[in-house]
Amino acid sequence: MAPHVAATVVASRPAGCAVPLRAAARGARARGLCASSVVCASPRTSPSSSSADHRRASSSVCSAATASSSTNDQQTDKSDRLSLDNIRASLIRQEDSIIFGLIERAQYLINAAVYEPGGVDVPCFHPDGTRASMLEFMLRENEQGGGKIRRYTSPDEHAFYPEALPMLVIPAMSYPNPLAPAAGSININARIMDMYVNDLLPALCGEEGDDFNYGSTGLADVNCLQCLSKRIHYGKFVAESKFQAKPEEFTELIEAQDASGLMDLLTYKEVEDRVVRRVTNKAATYGQDISEELPNDVLSSQDIDYKVAPERVGELYREWIMPMTKDVQVEYLLRRLDHL
Repeated sequence: MAPHVAATVVASRPAGCAVPLRAAARGARARGLCASSVVCASPRTSPSSSSADHRRASSSVCSAATASSSTNDQQTDKSDRLSLDNIRASLIRQEDSIIFGLIERAQYLINAAVYEPGGVDVPCFHPDGTRASMLEFMLRENEQGGGKIRRYTSPDEHAFYPEALPMLVIPAMSYPNPLAPAAGSININARIMDMYVNDLLPALCGEEGDDFNYGSTGLADVNCLQCLSKRIHYGKFVAESKFQAKPEEFTELIEAQDASGLMDLLTYKEVEDRVVRRVTNKAATYGQDISEELPNDVLSSQDIDYKVAPERVGELYREWIMPMTKDVQVEYLLRRLDHL
């Protein structure tokens, strides 16, 4: 499966003929294009010439990065943000980031051209010469910047295009990683992208509409996708914490490779219900205009025009975020003992 399932297709289309988002996703999966071969170039360069320029520039950057790393001792993350004891606090902070991101994205219409390959003339091409989507272009560019300053060397960060990440321009950092070695190979960003484009956005913004704010839309999308990816993949840390609390029970299921049994052992419906209520309440609070008369406004019974419907955010967690997080937990636990 291509890493970007919703925006890596395809052949040209007649002007004015919209490509449904689900159809675009299916086309990308069918073609199986290699993300690492995509060329994002200057608007004034061709894909072939820009590829050569990119290789020369990368060589220069890599040399500088290597020289820098060889003259500096490896740095160590001295914070405790990845500690298993801080899981709940981290998850709650991530809830806030997701809610604010959705509020920001909800102010724009669906703007389907952002997700259609070739819908916007961005300087980013696939090996067969077809143009990538604007979202793919913006996400790739963002990951190039973050990748250079070691964002994706942290065990709680996952790139959508990991095979295309650049060399570091600052020395590598050592992180206190409580996870088993198999965690590094678990990345479900392709599913997250598909869910975001084909399920979440239509529910949040409607099926149709175009306000032409493509740049602002893409920026909001990149932020939402990265927040969702971090939250969902944090399931590895949750799974490790649960494993350490009940090692005998989990080990028996892991040795039997019993995915269904692991899912049952991980599931606490009352906890999930509390999470949904908390997220819904947060969305209701963050999604309204607050004036200086805070107590009166908040406690009044008047109708409130929310920036994003609180129940939609709650359903996002119930239908997609928590199930996908548990899928990550099960996948991690099934491989938890591989290194032993």
